[in-house]
Amino acid sequence: MPDDETQTQTLNRGGAARTPAGPQAPRLPGAAEAPAPWLLRLIAVGLVLAALNLRPAITSLGALLEEVRDGLHMSGSVAGVLTSVPPLCFAVFGVMAPRLARRFGAGAVVCAGMVAIAAGLVIRPYIGSTAGFLAASALALMGIAVSNILMPVIVKRWFPDRVGTMTGLYSMALALGTALAAAVTVPLTSAMGGSWQSGLAVWAVLAALAVLPWIVLVRDRTPAPGTPAPDRSAPDRSAPDRSAQGRSASGTASRPADAPALRITRSRTAWGLACFFGLQATAAYITMGWMPQIFRDAGVSAGTAGVLLAVTMAMGVPLAFVIPRVAGRLKQQGPIVVVLGLCGLIGYGGLYLAPAAGAWVWAVLLGVANCAFPLALTMIGMRSRTGAGVVRLSAFAQSTGYLLSIPGPLLVGVLYQHSGGWGLPIALMAGLMIPQMVAGVLAGRDRTIEDEC
Repeated sequence: MPDDETQTQTLNRGGAARTPAGPQAPRLPGAAEAPAPWLLRLIAVGLVLAALNLRPAITSLGALLEEVRDGLHMSGSVAGVLTSVPPLCFAVFGVMAPRLARRFGAGAVVCAGMVAIAAGLVIRPYIGSTAGFLAASALALMGIAVSNILMPVIVKRWFPDRVGTMTGLYSMALALGTALAAAVTVPLTSAMGGSWQSGLAVWAVLAALAVLPWIVLVRDRTPAPGTPAPDRSAPDRSAPDRSAQGRSASGTASRPADAPALRITRSRTAWGLACFFGLQATAAYITMGWMPQIFRDAGVSAGTAGVLLAVTMAMGVPLAFVIPRVAGRLKQQGPIVVVLGLCGLIGYGGLYLAPAAGAWVWAVLLGVANCAFPLALTMIGMRSRTGAGVVRLSAFAQSTGYLLSIPGPLLVGVLYQHSGGWGLPIALMAGLMIPQMVAGVLAGRDRTIEDEC
Protein backbone atom coordinates (compact mmCIF):
# COMPACT_ATOMS: atom_id res chain seq x y z
CA MET A 1 0.00 0.00 0.00
CA PRO A 2 1.36 3.49 -0.84
CA ASP A 3 0.91 4.85 2.68
CA ASP A 4 2.80 1.93 4.17
CA GLU A 5 5.63 2.25 1.68
CA THR A 6 5.90 5.99 2.36
CA GLN A 7 5.97 5.37 6.10
CA THR A 8 8.65 2.67 5.73
CA GLN A 9 10.79 4.91 3.56
CA THR A 10 10.42 7.73 6.10
CA LEU A 11 11.51 5.41 8.91
CA ASN A 12 14.47 4.16 6.90
CA ARG A 13 15.56 7.71 6.13
CA GLY A 14 15.19 8.56 9.80
CA GLY A 15 17.33 5.58 10.79
CA ALA A 16 20.01 6.53 8.29
CA ALA A 17 20.04 10.13 9.54
CA ARG A 18 20.47 9.03 13.14
CA THR A 19 23.28 6.59 12.34
CA PRO A 20 25.50 7.77 9.48
CA ALA A 21 27.62 4.62 9.71
CA GLY A 22 24.65 2.63 8.37
CA PRO A 23 24.62 -1.16 8.36
CA GLN A 24 28.37 -1.37 8.88
CA ALA A 25 28.09 -0.18 12.49
CA PRO A 26 29.11 -3.15 14.69
CA ARG A 27 26.23 -2.93 17.11
CA LEU A 28 23.25 -5.03 18.10
CA PRO A 29 20.17 -3.82 16.26
CA GLY A 30 17.79 -2.27 18.70
CA ALA A 31 16.74 0.47 16.27
CA ALA A 32 15.98 0.78 12.58
CA GLU A 33 19.52 0.11 11.33
CA ALA A 34 20.29 -3.12 9.53
CA PRO A 35 22.49 -5.49 11.55
CA ALA A 36 26.19 -5.60 10.77
CA PRO A 37 27.21 -8.37 8.32
CA TRP A 38 29.62 -9.88 10.85
CA LEU A 39 26.79 -10.18 13.35
CA LEU A 40 24.56 -12.01 10.86
CA ARG A 41 27.39 -14.42 10.08
CA LEU A 42 27.97 -15.02 13.79
CA ILE A 43 24.26 -15.68 14.34
CA ALA A 44 24.25 -18.12 11.42
CA VAL A 45 27.18 -19.98 13.01
CA GLY A 46 25.37 -19.91 16.34
CA LEU A 47 22.24 -21.36 14.76
CA VAL A 48 24.22 -24.22 13.25
CA LEU A 49 26.10 -25.01 16.47
CA ALA A 50 22.92 -24.81 18.54
CA ALA A 51 21.07 -27.07 16.11
CA LEU A 52 23.89 -29.63 16.26
CA ASN A 53 23.15 -29.96 20.00
CA LEU A 54 19.37 -30.37 19.85
CA ARG A 55 19.37 -34.18 19.51
CA PRO A 56 22.66 -35.86 20.62
CA ALA A 57 21.37 -36.03 24.20
CA ILE A 58 18.63 -38.31 22.85
CA THR A 59 20.24 -40.35 20.07
CA SER A 60 23.44 -41.02 22.02
CA LEU A 61 21.23 -42.55 24.71
CA GLY A 62 19.33 -44.61 22.14
CA ALA A 63 22.58 -46.14 20.88
CA LEU A 64 23.55 -47.19 24.43
CA LEU A 65 20.09 -47.83 25.86
CA GLU A 66 20.76 -51.48 26.58
CA GLU A 67 23.98 -50.65 28.46
CA VAL A 68 22.26 -47.87 30.41
CA ARG A 69 19.38 -50.19 31.31
CA ASP A 70 21.81 -52.81 32.59
CA GLY A 71 23.95 -50.27 34.42
CA LEU A 72 20.98 -48.63 36.18
CA HIS A 73 18.90 -51.84 36.44
CA MET A 74 15.94 -50.50 34.44
CA SER A 75 12.96 -52.56 33.30
CA GLY A 76 11.49 -52.15 29.82
CA SER A 77 8.69 -50.00 31.19
CA VAL A 78 11.12 -47.70 32.99
CA ALA A 79 13.17 -47.44 29.81
CA GLY A 80 9.93 -46.46 28.08
CA VAL A 81 9.53 -43.68 30.63
CA LEU A 82 13.10 -42.59 29.87
CA THR A 83 12.36 -42.35 26.15
CA SER A 84 9.23 -40.31 26.94
CA VAL A 85 11.16 -37.72 28.95
CA PRO A 86 12.24 -35.68 25.89
CA PRO A 87 8.75 -34.82 24.62
CA LEU A 88 7.56 -34.26 28.21
CA CYS A 89 10.33 -31.74 28.83
CA PHE A 90 9.76 -30.11 25.47
CA ALA A 91 6.08 -29.67 26.26
CA VAL A 92 6.59 -28.35 29.80
CA PHE A 93 9.64 -26.14 29.29
CA GLY A 94 8.81 -25.04 25.77
CA VAL A 95 5.88 -23.02 27.10
CA MET A 96 8.36 -20.90 29.06
CA ALA A 97 10.38 -19.88 26.00
CA PRO A 98 8.28 -16.88 24.80
CA ARG A 99 8.12 -15.36 28.28
CA LEU A 100 11.84 -15.85 28.83
CA ALA A 101 12.58 -14.33 25.41
CA ARG A 102 10.48 -11.27 26.25
CA ARG A 103 12.37 -10.70 29.45
CA PHE A 104 15.94 -11.62 28.57
CA GLY A 105 16.09 -11.69 24.77
CA ALA A 106 15.97 -14.76 22.54
CA GLY A 107 19.76 -14.92 22.13
CA ALA A 108 20.38 -14.90 25.87
CA VAL A 109 17.85 -17.69 26.38
CA VAL A 110 19.46 -19.85 23.69
CA CYS A 111 22.86 -19.21 25.29
CA ALA A 112 21.51 -20.36 28.65
CA GLY A 113 19.96 -23.35 26.91
CA MET A 114 23.34 -24.45 25.56
CA VAL A 115 24.81 -24.13 29.07
CA ALA A 116 21.99 -26.30 30.46
CA ILE A 117 22.60 -28.95 27.78
CA ALA A 118 26.31 -29.09 28.55
CA ALA A 119 25.72 -29.32 32.31
CA GLY A 120 23.07 -32.01 32.02
CA LEU A 121 25.18 -34.16 29.69
CA VAL A 122 28.17 -33.98 32.02
CA ILE A 123 26.18 -34.80 35.15
CA ARG A 124 23.76 -37.53 34.12
CA PRO A 125 26.11 -40.47 33.39
CA TYR A 126 27.87 -40.22 36.74
CA ILE A 127 25.00 -39.54 39.11
CA GLY A 128 24.53 -43.26 39.82
CA SER A 129 20.76 -43.68 40.04
CA THR A 130 17.78 -43.83 37.71
CA ALA A 131 16.10 -40.84 39.37
CA GLY A 132 19.28 -38.77 39.14
CA PHE A 133 19.80 -39.82 35.53
CA LEU A 134 16.27 -38.66 34.70
CA ALA A 135 16.74 -35.36 36.53
CA ALA A 136 20.02 -34.55 34.78
CA SER A 137 18.49 -35.55 31.46
CA ALA A 138 15.62 -33.15 32.18
CA LEU A 139 18.14 -30.33 32.71
CA ALA A 140 19.69 -30.93 29.30
CA LEU A 141 16.29 -31.34 27.71
CA MET A 142 15.11 -28.07 29.25
CA GLY A 143 17.88 -26.32 27.34
CA ILE A 144 16.89 -28.15 24.18
CA ALA A 145 13.22 -27.27 24.69
CA VAL A 146 13.62 -23.51 24.88
CA SER A 147 16.10 -23.54 22.00
CA ASN A 148 13.69 -25.62 19.91
CA ILE A 149 10.98 -23.00 20.32
CA LEU A 150 13.22 -20.02 19.67
CA MET A 151 15.00 -21.25 16.54
CA PRO A 152 12.15 -20.15 14.21
CA VAL A 153 11.86 -16.89 16.15
CA ILE A 154 15.55 -16.07 15.72
CA VAL A 155 15.38 -16.93 12.03
CA LYS A 156 12.32 -14.72 11.62
CA ARG A 157 14.00 -11.83 13.40
CA TRP A 158 17.47 -11.81 11.88
CA PHE A 159 16.77 -13.37 8.46
CA PRO A 160 13.22 -12.28 7.55
CA ASP A 161 13.87 -12.56 3.81
CA ARG A 162 15.55 -15.97 4.04
CA VAL A 163 13.25 -17.93 6.32
CA GLY A 164 13.20 -21.05 4.13
CA THR A 165 16.96 -21.05 3.55
CA MET A 166 17.91 -20.49 7.18
CA THR A 167 15.30 -22.97 8.43
CA GLY A 168 16.79 -25.50 6.04
CA LEU A 169 20.30 -24.69 7.28
CA TYR A 170 19.62 -25.27 10.96
CA SER A 171 17.33 -28.23 10.21
CA MET A 172 20.19 -29.77 8.25
CA ALA A 173 22.56 -29.13 11.16
CA LEU A 174 20.04 -30.65 13.56
CA ALA A 175 19.84 -33.78 11.41
CA LEU A 176 23.63 -33.92 11.17
CA GLY A 177 24.01 -33.73 14.96
CA THR A 178 21.38 -36.40 15.39
CA ALA A 179 23.07 -38.75 12.93
CA LEU A 180 26.56 -38.05 14.27
CA ALA A 181 25.58 -38.97 17.81
CA ALA A 182 23.87 -42.15 16.64
CA ALA A 183 26.81 -43.22 14.48
CA VAL A 184 29.83 -42.52 16.67
CA THR A 185 28.58 -42.98 20.24
CA VAL A 186 29.23 -46.74 20.26
CA PRO A 187 32.70 -46.47 18.64
CA LEU A 188 33.61 -43.59 20.97
CA THR A 189 32.49 -45.65 23.94
CA SER A 190 34.72 -48.54 22.83
CA ALA A 191 37.64 -46.18 22.25
CA MET A 192 37.26 -44.78 25.78
CA GLY A 193 37.46 -48.17 27.43
CA GLY A 194 33.88 -49.36 26.99
CA SER A 195 32.38 -47.06 29.62
CA TRP A 196 28.88 -46.00 28.66
CA GLN A 197 29.24 -43.09 31.07
CA SER A 198 32.10 -41.64 29.02
CA GLY A 199 30.27 -42.35 25.79
CA LEU A 200 27.34 -40.21 26.92
CA ALA A 201 29.32 -37.46 28.66
CA VAL A 202 31.56 -36.68 25.68
CA TRP A 203 28.71 -34.86 23.94
CA ALA A 204 28.89 -32.10 26.53
CA VAL A 205 31.98 -30.81 24.70
CA LEU A 206 29.92 -29.98 21.61
CA ALA A 207 27.33 -28.19 23.75
CA ALA A 208 30.02 -26.14 25.49
CA LEU A 209 31.36 -25.07 22.11
CA ALA A 210 27.87 -23.91 21.09
CA VAL A 211 27.73 -21.48 24.01
CA LEU A 212 30.43 -19.23 22.55
CA PRO A 213 28.69 -17.49 19.62
CA TRP A 214 25.59 -16.76 21.68
CA ILE A 215 27.54 -14.86 24.34
CA VAL A 216 27.51 -11.84 22.01
CA LEU A 217 23.70 -11.79 22.05
CA VAL A 218 23.42 -11.99 25.83
CA ARG A 219 23.66 -8.19 25.83
CA ASP A 220 20.75 -7.89 23.40
CA ARG A 221 17.59 -7.31 25.44
CA THR A 222 15.47 -6.21 22.49
CA PRO A 223 12.48 -8.57 22.29
CA ALA A 224 12.35 -10.64 19.14
CA PRO A 225 9.79 -9.27 16.67
CA GLY A 226 7.84 -12.47 17.05
CA THR A 227 7.64 -12.05 20.81
CA PRO A 228 4.60 -10.24 22.17
CA ALA A 229 6.08 -7.31 24.03
CA PRO A 230 4.75 -6.59 27.52
CA ASP A 231 4.73 -2.86 26.87
CA ARG A 232 2.62 -1.10 24.28
CA SER A 233 5.31 -0.34 21.78
CA ALA A 234 4.82 2.21 19.03
CA PRO A 235 4.17 1.06 15.47
CA ASP A 236 7.56 2.35 14.30
CA ARG A 237 9.58 -0.14 16.36
CA SER A 238 12.17 -1.52 14.01
CA ALA A 239 12.11 -5.15 15.10
CA PRO A 240 8.47 -5.75 14.08
CA ASP A 241 9.08 -3.83 10.86
CA ARG A 242 12.04 -6.07 10.02
CA SER A 243 10.06 -9.21 10.68
CA ALA A 244 7.39 -8.15 8.22
CA GLN A 245 9.80 -7.35 5.39
CA GLY A 246 9.72 -9.66 2.42
CA ARG A 247 6.25 -10.97 3.20
CA SER A 248 3.12 -10.20 1.25
CA ALA A 249 1.18 -9.15 4.31
CA SER A 250 -1.30 -6.32 4.42
CA GLY A 251 -0.50 -3.12 6.28
CA THR A 252 -2.59 -4.10 9.25
CA ALA A 253 -0.84 -7.43 9.54
CA SER A 254 2.44 -5.78 10.47
CA ARG A 255 1.13 -3.91 13.48
CA PRO A 256 2.40 -5.20 16.83
CA ALA A 257 -0.94 -4.27 18.33
CA ASP A 258 -2.51 -7.18 16.46
CA ALA A 259 -0.49 -9.77 18.38
CA PRO A 260 -2.39 -9.70 21.71
CA ALA A 261 -5.69 -10.08 19.84
CA LEU A 262 -4.70 -13.50 18.48
CA ARG A 263 -6.56 -16.37 20.13
CA ILE A 264 -4.59 -19.17 18.65
CA THR A 265 -6.72 -21.96 20.11
CA ARG A 266 -9.53 -20.87 17.78
CA SER A 267 -7.44 -21.65 14.72
CA ARG A 268 -7.99 -25.01 13.04
CA THR A 269 -4.71 -24.51 11.22
CA ALA A 270 -2.88 -24.10 14.54
CA TRP A 271 -4.48 -27.26 15.92
CA GLY A 272 -3.73 -29.15 12.72
CA LEU A 273 -0.11 -28.06 12.91
CA ALA A 274 0.09 -29.00 16.60
CA CYS A 275 -1.29 -32.48 15.89
CA PHE A 276 1.03 -32.93 12.91
CA PHE A 277 3.98 -31.80 15.00
CA GLY A 278 2.99 -34.12 17.84
CA LEU A 279 2.57 -37.18 15.65
CA GLN A 280 5.84 -36.65 13.79
CA ALA A 281 7.55 -36.12 17.16
CA THR A 282 6.03 -39.38 18.38
CA ALA A 283 7.51 -41.22 15.40
CA ALA A 284 10.86 -39.47 15.77
CA TYR A 285 11.32 -40.23 19.47
CA ILE A 286 10.19 -43.82 19.08
CA THR A 287 12.73 -44.15 16.27
CA MET A 288 15.56 -42.49 18.19
CA GLY A 289 14.80 -44.36 21.40
CA TRP A 290 13.89 -47.81 20.16
CA MET A 291 15.04 -48.46 16.59
CA PRO A 292 18.55 -49.64 17.56
CA GLN A 293 16.96 -52.11 19.97
CA ILE A 294 14.62 -53.38 17.25
CA PHE A 295 17.61 -54.15 15.04
CA ARG A 296 19.63 -55.63 17.91
CA ASP A 297 16.77 -57.96 18.80
CA ALA A 298 16.67 -59.02 15.14
CA GLY A 299 20.30 -60.15 15.37
CA VAL A 300 22.09 -57.00 14.22
CA SER A 301 25.21 -56.04 16.18
CA ALA A 302 25.19 -53.01 18.47
CA GLY A 303 27.63 -51.09 16.28
CA THR A 304 25.65 -51.76 13.10
CA ALA A 305 22.38 -50.89 14.83
CA GLY A 306 23.86 -47.52 15.79
CA VAL A 307 24.99 -46.94 12.20
CA LEU A 308 21.51 -47.83 10.94
CA LEU A 309 20.03 -45.22 13.26
CA ALA A 310 22.66 -42.80 11.98
CA VAL A 311 21.57 -43.53 8.41
CA THR A 312 17.98 -42.78 9.38
CA MET A 313 18.98 -39.51 10.96
CA ALA A 314 21.47 -38.64 8.19
CA MET A 315 18.70 -38.68 5.59
CA GLY A 316 17.59 -35.44 7.16
CA VAL A 317 20.88 -33.71 6.34
CA PRO A 318 20.20 -33.09 2.64
CA LEU A 319 16.43 -33.34 2.84
CA ALA A 320 16.14 -30.92 5.75
CA PHE A 321 17.72 -28.31 3.51
CA VAL A 322 15.73 -29.18 0.39
CA ILE A 323 12.26 -29.73 1.84
CA PRO A 324 11.84 -26.29 3.48
CA ARG A 325 12.90 -24.59 0.24
CA VAL A 326 10.45 -26.65 -1.81
CA ALA A 327 7.69 -26.20 0.77
CA GLY A 328 8.27 -22.45 0.80
CA ARG A 329 7.53 -22.30 -2.93
CA LEU A 330 4.26 -24.22 -2.66
CA LYS A 331 0.97 -22.72 -1.58
CA GLN A 332 -0.05 -26.02 0.01
CA GLN A 333 2.33 -28.48 1.62
CA GLY A 334 -0.11 -31.41 1.77
CA PRO A 335 1.53 -33.38 -1.09
CA ILE A 336 4.87 -33.36 0.73
CA VAL A 337 3.15 -34.57 3.90
CA VAL A 338 1.60 -37.52 2.05
CA VAL A 339 4.87 -38.57 0.38
CA LEU A 340 6.72 -38.55 3.71
CA GLY A 341 3.89 -40.50 5.37
CA LEU A 342 3.91 -43.20 2.69
CA CYS A 343 7.67 -43.64 3.14
CA GLY A 344 7.03 -44.16 6.85
CA LEU A 345 4.33 -46.76 6.23
CA ILE A 346 6.59 -48.75 3.91
CA GLY A 347 9.48 -48.52 6.35
CA TYR A 348 7.43 -49.79 9.27
CA GLY A 349 6.04 -52.59 7.11
CA GLY A 350 9.60 -53.63 6.34
CA LEU A 351 10.57 -53.56 10.01
CA TYR A 352 7.64 -55.87 10.74
CA LEU A 353 8.27 -58.36 7.95
CA ALA A 354 12.07 -58.46 7.54
CA PRO A 355 13.86 -56.22 10.07
CA ALA A 356 17.36 -57.61 9.46
CA ALA A 357 17.21 -58.61 5.79
CA GLY A 358 16.14 -55.17 4.55
CA ALA A 359 17.54 -53.13 7.43
CA TRP A 360 19.33 -50.55 5.27
CA VAL A 361 16.27 -49.94 3.08
CA TRP A 362 13.98 -49.49 6.09
CA ALA A 363 16.48 -47.15 7.71
CA VAL A 364 16.53 -44.95 4.61
CA LEU A 365 12.73 -44.87 4.26
CA LEU A 366 12.20 -44.03 7.92
CA GLY A 367 14.82 -41.32 7.58
CA VAL A 368 12.82 -39.77 4.76
CA ALA A 369 9.65 -39.99 6.87
CA ASN A 370 11.41 -38.24 9.76
CA CYS A 371 11.87 -35.18 7.56
CA ALA A 372 8.35 -34.21 8.60
CA PHE A 373 10.14 -32.23 11.34
CA PRO A 374 11.77 -29.57 9.11
CA LEU A 375 8.54 -29.44 7.13
CA ALA A 376 6.62 -28.68 10.33
CA LEU A 377 9.10 -25.94 11.25
CA THR A 378 8.74 -24.42 7.81
CA MET A 379 4.96 -24.43 8.04
CA ILE A 380 5.19 -22.65 11.40
CA GLY A 381 6.94 -19.78 9.64
CA MET A 382 4.44 -19.79 6.77
CA ARG A 383 1.16 -20.02 8.68
CA SER A 384 1.38 -16.53 10.16
CA ARG A 385 1.72 -13.12 8.55
CA THR A 386 3.54 -11.53 11.50
CA GLY A 387 6.52 -12.20 13.73
CA ALA A 388 4.20 -12.13 16.74
CA GLY A 389 2.10 -14.84 15.16
CA VAL A 390 5.15 -16.97 14.43
CA VAL A 391 6.37 -17.07 18.03
CA ARG A 392 2.90 -17.81 19.38
CA LEU A 393 2.31 -20.49 16.77
CA SER A 394 5.76 -21.96 17.38
CA ALA A 395 5.17 -22.14 21.14
CA PHE A 396 1.64 -23.52 20.73
CA ALA A 397 2.38 -26.08 18.02
CA GLN A 398 5.60 -27.36 19.57
CA SER A 399 4.48 -27.41 23.21
CA THR A 400 1.08 -28.94 22.41
CA GLY A 401 2.66 -31.31 19.91
CA TYR A 402 5.29 -32.55 22.32
CA LEU A 403 2.60 -33.00 24.96
CA LEU A 404 0.65 -35.19 22.53
CA SER A 405 3.78 -37.22 21.77
CA ILE A 406 4.54 -38.21 25.37
CA PRO A 407 2.54 -41.47 25.49
CA GLY A 408 4.03 -42.91 22.29
CA PRO A 409 7.54 -43.99 23.39
CA LEU A 410 6.19 -45.08 26.78
CA LEU A 411 3.48 -47.21 25.17
CA VAL A 412 6.02 -48.81 22.87
CA GLY A 413 8.11 -49.82 25.90
CA VAL A 414 5.10 -51.29 27.67
CA LEU A 415 3.93 -53.21 24.59
CA TYR A 416 7.44 -54.49 24.00
CA GLN A 417 7.80 -55.76 27.56
CA HIS A 418 4.39 -57.38 27.83
CA SER A 419 4.06 -58.82 24.32
CA GLY A 420 7.61 -60.13 24.21
CA GLY A 421 8.27 -58.85 20.68
CA TRP A 422 8.07 -55.95 18.28
CA GLY A 423 4.92 -56.86 16.34
CA LEU A 424 2.46 -54.74 18.33
CA PRO A 425 4.79 -51.74 18.80
CA ILE A 426 5.55 -51.59 15.07
CA ALA A 427 1.85 -51.89 14.25
CA LEU A 428 1.22 -48.92 16.55
CA MET A 429 3.94 -46.88 14.82
CA ALA A 430 2.50 -47.61 11.39
CA GLY A 431 -1.05 -46.84 12.51
CA LEU A 432 -0.06 -43.40 13.76
CA MET A 433 1.16 -42.41 10.29
CA ILE A 434 -2.44 -42.15 9.04
CA PRO A 435 -3.61 -39.37 11.39
CA GLN A 436 -0.22 -37.70 10.91
CA MET A 437 -0.89 -37.38 7.19
CA VAL A 438 -4.42 -36.09 7.80
CA ALA A 439 -3.23 -33.46 10.27
CA GLY A 440 -0.38 -32.44 7.99
CA VAL A 441 -2.68 -31.89 5.02
CA LEU A 442 -4.89 -29.73 7.23
CA ALA A 443 -1.91 -27.73 8.50
CA GLY A 444 -0.52 -27.33 5.00
CA ARG A 445 -3.47 -25.42 3.56
CA ASP A 446 -2.81 -21.97 2.13
CA ARG A 447 -4.03 -19.85 5.02
CA THR A 448 -2.72 -18.13 8.14
CA ILE A 449 -3.76 -18.20 11.77
CA GLU A 450 -4.72 -14.50 11.52
CA ASP A 451 -7.45 -15.54 9.09
CA GLU A 452 -8.99 -17.83 11.70
CA CYS A 453 -8.38 -16.11 15.06
